[in-house]
Amino acid sequence: MANPLYDTLFGRHAGQTTPFLITADEKTITHDAFLKMAARFANVLSGLGLTAGDRVAVQVEKSAGSLAIYAACAQAGFVFLPLNTAYTADEVSYFVENSGARVFVCDGAKRTALEPVAAACNAMLETLNADGSGTLSDKAAGQPDVFDTVERSADDLAAFLYTSGTTGRSKGAMLTQGNLLSNAETLVEHWRFTKDDVLLHALPIFHTHGLFVATNVCLHCGAAMIFLPKFDQDAIVHFMPRATTMMGVPTFYTRLLSDARFTPELTRHMRLFVSGSAPLLADTHVQFEQRTGHRILERYGMTETNMNTSNPYDGERRAGTVGFPLPGVELKITNPATGATLPDGEIGQIEVRGPNVFKGYWQMPEKTREELREDGFFITGDLGVIDPDGYVQIVGRNKDLIISGGYNIYPKEVELVLDDQPGILESAVIGVPHPDFGETVVGVVVPETGATPDLDAIAAAISTSLARFKHPRKLVIADELPRNTMGKVQKNILRDQYKDAFS
Repeated sequence: MANPLYDTLFGRHAGQTTPFLITADEKTITHDAFLKMAARFANVLSGLGLTAGDRVAVQVEKSAGSLAIYAACAQAGFVFLPLNTAYTADEVSYFVENSGARVFVCDGAKRTALEPVAAACNAMLETLNADGSGTLSDKAAGQPDVFDTVERSADDLAAFLYTSGTTGRSKGAMLTQGNLLSNAETLVEHWRFTKDDVLLHALPIFHTHGLFVATNVCLHCGAAMIFLPKFDQDAIVHFMPRATTMMGVPTFYTRLLSDARFTPELTRHMRLFVSGSAPLLADTHVQFEQRTGHRILERYGMTETNMNTSNPYDGERRAGTVGFPLPGVELKITNPATGATLPDGEIGQIEVRGPNVFKGYWQMPEKTREELREDGFFITGDLGVIDPDGYVQIVGRNKDLIISGGYNIYPKEVELVLDDQPGILESAVIGVPHPDFGETVVGVVVPETGATPDLDAIAAAISTSLARFKHPRKLVIADELPRNTMGKVQKNILRDQYKDAFS
């Protein structure tokens, strides 16, 4: 029976004793051993009465077992729903209830807190711990290590990923088998992955980046992964000589640059460093290349689309941009008010169309119609511009646009000037209420280690670089910027923190 996702990513490795996962404690799990684990899980879940299309919610620590649940869901035709391990019981309750999950797998340490959640949502509760123990493993121990793959099509749902929900209730993005496969196939070719690669994997696997980019790419080409529970500088330094590639968020690279052990010799065997999930500072690009000789490849993706664009493998990897649309992906910049396509060089909202674009939001037809056009273009909510050479630059989120006295202000434009000032490591620009202008600009700056920025001098420098209406009316110093798990600055928190600055 045909099951495109399982057959292409997992089933092709059946019986192969090639390395798949190398764990932090130096154990190697072969492709064959991994698939047998997944088959046992599939037998357990099917034995609980689940059928194709049922949802399986998972909130467990990163491990070979947690990844095997994904494989089990693909093989049995269940919809995989990974949840951020930081979510509280109250937050988890919404996701389990909204998705209609039949089974909820959690960490054993959270069982007491989450039993009422599962009961209220009529979901069966199982546990799986990072060390492989738990009720799911106990039940799997007596199961066959083969499972009859359930027939599915490219249009069938494979996963739900919930958006971060900073402007309202999180939305469940419905991703099909075809969505996930198209992106994996494209990235393997675009980034030149082969079975000889070893990916240094320190990302979480409840998110597109770590799960559907890193993992699917390696599965598709047969590469191995050094599968670390989280980013740990000592572990990264220890394992890097055995790797050929790494995918990370900007904080991975800034932390490595602060480590004297991170040398050209350490990166000698590496062929590719990829960054995403949050913007990479131009200064980080420069420092990284000076230190290692490697140019980080930055790309752009979303929960609803996986990857949309990438800087080239061969050719200029341009700092401050996310490269070009990937093969098969159409990208255009449009007027947010009218939807009309704008010429290159003008800022507008980014829309994308392609086989990677999701099917819609679960049980939210109105939201789906608002953001997914009838012609297949998805309104990303990101603001961008295409430069004269065709590179795409992200200038911010639509919701982060500041309208002050009738003028549009794009935070990224101001942040680039702030980041370039002496003693400034990074910045975030937000709009806050103002009695005269409706909104005005506040700049939050993080100093470099040991630096004491001169805010008056910075304000003077801005006055010569930007039009007056773009000037921050207040500059504040912060030890750090609030970020989510994937390293994105949470501007909603900053807006709330400084909302009374001019009241």
